[in-house]
Amino acid sequence: MHIASLNVGAARALEIDGRSVASGIVKRAVEGEVAVKPLGLAGDEQADLSVHGGLAKAVYAYPAEHYPFWQTVRAQARAAGWGEPLPPGFLGENLTLEGLLEKDVCVGDVLRFAGCELAVSEPRFPCFKFNAVMGFAQASKLMFANGWCGFYLSVRAPGTLRAGELFEVIHGPREVGIVELFRSRAALRKQG
Repeated sequence: MHIASLNVGAARALEIDGRSVASGIVKRAVEGEVAVKPLGLAGDEQADLSVHGGLAKAVYAYPAEHYPFWQTVRAQARAAGWGEPLPPGFLGENLTLEGLLEKDVCVGDVLRFAGCELAVSEPRFPCFKFNAVMGFAQASKLMFANGWCGFYLSVRAPGTLRAGELFEVIHGPREVGIVELFRSRAALRKQG
C-alpha cells in the first residue's frame, strides 16, 4: 500500500448552474514533503467546514483503483473524451491511495506512515459540487450505488507525507466498516 499521489488545493469559486459556489474540491498533485497538521495538509483548504475539514475530516483519501471506472463513465456521459485520463486529486482527495479499498477499512483503523499517523473517521458523502466537477448529474448516484466513497482521516500524529510513500494499516476495533456506514447513512438521507 502506498500514496500514489499527494494532492492539495486552495478554496476557490466554481461556476455551478449559473451561480458562483466556494469549494476546495479542486486538488492538484504536489511533489516533495508536505506538512501534516491537525487540520490537514499544508497548502490545502476546504470551503464549507460544515461538511469537509475540521479535526475529524482533516484529510480525504480515495482509492486509485476506482479511477478507471470514473474515467469510463465520464466518457459515457460525454463529460470527457474516451481515454482521457483523470489527473490525481480529481475526486477532491488529498491522498490517492493504491492497495486500500473502502471495503477493507473500518472507523478507527490507523494508517501509519513514516512521518505521521492518520485515523479513519468516516466516509465521504458526495454533493452537487461532486456532480459538477465530474461533469454529469448522475455521478453522486453512482458513488452511492458502488460504495466507492473514499474516507476521511483525522490526524493522530502530525508530521509529514510525500507521494510514493508506503504505509501500513493498524486495525482498530473493526466494528464499523466504511462501506456499511456509507450505505446506512445514505439510506437515512433517502428517508429524511
